[in-house]
Amino acid sequence: MNQFLEIMDYLRSYTFLSAMLRLALSVVLGALVGFERERHGRAAGLRTHTLVCFGAAMATLIGHYNSTVLGFAADPMRIGAQVVSGIGFLGVGTIISKGRFQVTGLTTAAGLWATAAIGLATGIGFYEGALAGTILVVLTMTAFTRFDSQIIKKSKKVRLYIETNNVENIHGFINNLRKEYKASGIQVTVPRSGIKDNVGIEATISLKEDMHSHDMIERVNEMQDVVFALPSI
Repeated sequence: MNQFLEIMDYLRSYTFLSAMLRLALSVVLGALVGFERERHGRAAGLRTHTLVCFGAAMATLIGHYNSTVLGFAADPMRIGAQVVSGIGFLGVGTIISKGRFQVTGLTTAAGLWATAAIGLATGIGFYEGALAGTILVVLTMTAFTRFDSQIIKKSKKVRLYIETNNVENIHGFINNLRKEYKASGIQVTVPRSGIKDNVGIEATISLKEDMHSHDMIERVNEMQDVVFALPSI
């Protein structure tokens, strides 16, 4: 046990060997997170996550090098701290606005931010946190995805925001929602698109047996006079 603690103390100190180990470990841990995104065909996949983790670790090591080797009085974490805010610009690039006001890429953006944190932990020598963080991030992206799908699949109702351009017959449109989809809790709202001739409607739609919420949303989108329909936020 004492020998293990001595090894860990040595690896936490700033040496050439510990620096190389931290950089190599950041590549491995970043690749583990990126592999999960790569499997799902995301734009920010294996290479992007690996480089983010490596870059964050390198930024932290540069700060330590400035204070430990060069003897500068600056905070060794000052450079690494900029990674936390700077990674946001890269994350925004992974968020894509699709047609009908649908947004994707939020999980990938959050994964990049978490991967940067793993890189910072690796660069500073917090090996336990870096390893545990990688495991938890990968589990969140895999196990929670299946869990989330099961919740959606078992849900019998879905709250939708529907935008229609049928202003003149809005009551008829609402009655049709009630008749065709057993809609309840209907509220007329200001259109999110900002188009003054449109009307926004929030409603709870009852799902039929063996129907997924995504299928129901597609069916509502195909209704006459519907501009777009999406899950209500």
